[in-house]
Amino acid sequence: MHKRAFGAVAVSGVAALALSACGGSSPTATNTAAATSAATTTTAAPAATTTAAPVRDASVDLVIWTDNDRAAAIKKYADQFGAEQGIKVAVQVAPDVRANFKDATNAGKGPDVIVGAHDWLGELVQNNAVSPIQMPADLQSQFSPESIAATKFNGQIYGVPYAVENIGVVRNTALAPDAPKTYEEMIAKGAELKKAGKADGTVIQEVGKTGNAYYTYPYLKAFGGGIFAQKPNGDYDPNKVIVNNAGSIKGAQQLAILGNKNILTTNVDGTNADALFDSGKYPYYITGPWAIDKAKKANIKYAISPLPTIAGGQMSPFLGVQMFYVSSKAKNKAFAEEFVLKYVPKKELQVDLFNIGHRPPALTAAYQQVQATDPDVKSWFEAGKGALPMPNIPAMNSVWGPLGQAGADVIAGKTAPQTRFDAAAKEIIANINKG
Repeated sequence: MHKRAFGAVAVSGVAALALSACGGSSPTATNTAAATSAATTTTAAPAATTTAAPVRDASVDLVIWTDNDRAAAIKKYADQFGAEQGIKVAVQVAPDVRANFKDATNAGKGPDVIVGAHDWLGELVQNNAVSPIQMPADLQSQFSPESIAATKFNGQIYGVPYAVENIGVVRNTALAPDAPKTYEEMIAKGAELKKAGKADGTVIQEVGKTGNAYYTYPYLKAFGGGIFAQKPNGDYDPNKVIVNNAGSIKGAQQLAILGNKNILTTNVDGTNADALFDSGKYPYYITGPWAIDKAKKANIKYAISPLPTIAGGQMSPFLGVQMFYVSSKAKNKAFAEEFVLKYVPKKELQVDLFNIGHRPPALTAAYQQVQATDPDVKSWFEAGKGALPMPNIPAMNSVWGPLGQAGADVIAGKTAPQTRFDAAAKEIIANINKG
């Protein structure tokens, strides 16, 4: 789909990080001053690469699943919580948290808490895999309103958010010192740079042969299109698919124009997009915070700005939110809820997780702290202003493939926008009805 925090994660091993350092192999003792039930724990030796779920130790009171990148940071606070409560806590790396959680929970061997994206929520609720939590109003007020909204399904809160993410325009300031206000400005600048021999192209954006609906959406949204219509209360309506309404078709027509001009191409995907921008030969990259570390390592001088207008319409990205969920089959739901409600809202935890992925914290106090020293944080925040949370309804699973492929086919010039997006709408509706 796109390089968000909790897509498929390549890991070198599925090691149980039972209160020890991520990737460590020697036994460690945890806080011997804690109650005797807070036992000495060990870390399993790294295993061969696998997609299998971690194996739960039946003696552990609280198990948290996350990806490899965030495990060590979360383990720090799991240590504290385990010592405070006098219980055994384990942080485990799952190669595919979403898929592994579903299967393990059905088998009664899943974790108590998982870390993942908010758009998993509808499917998890539909499968009775996660439980709502009671978050006091005063605690809700400490987070950005958008992040709290993303944790809700049918009016209930199902997790505690820790980060938000969205795409914008990352530009190579050596080639494009000024923030573009319009897409047409980017195209003109790219043509100027190519003519001067300073650039190989204009805009890097993930498309691929099968497309990428996450990056297609802003073009549709620019003209009042999108994926689902919204109900009066703001919820997405799975019965009203709008990928082929007048606004969406106008956005699709812009994709066709960009493909015809070779501004966007299906030859660029998640395997080469970063490397192309980091070559220093492209002025603009439509991407998110996940691309920044590689750009820094490539010594690209960059700046971040909001998505521009295109043909007079204001592009707007989806807003993604990362959160901690509580399993409906938690071994001890009280401990799970206590951890997510008392520890995830800690400013220190949210700052530590920011330092890994550089996604703006959802907790206002943490956001204020990091934006004071990291200008990128405010830039991403500005780029996400007014963005709607990505739909977290189960019907969204029916969208990604058809809409992504429609965008790719239009960019490649294979089919006229109206015809192709009409077909995508029919496929999406059919998929939802199969449900």
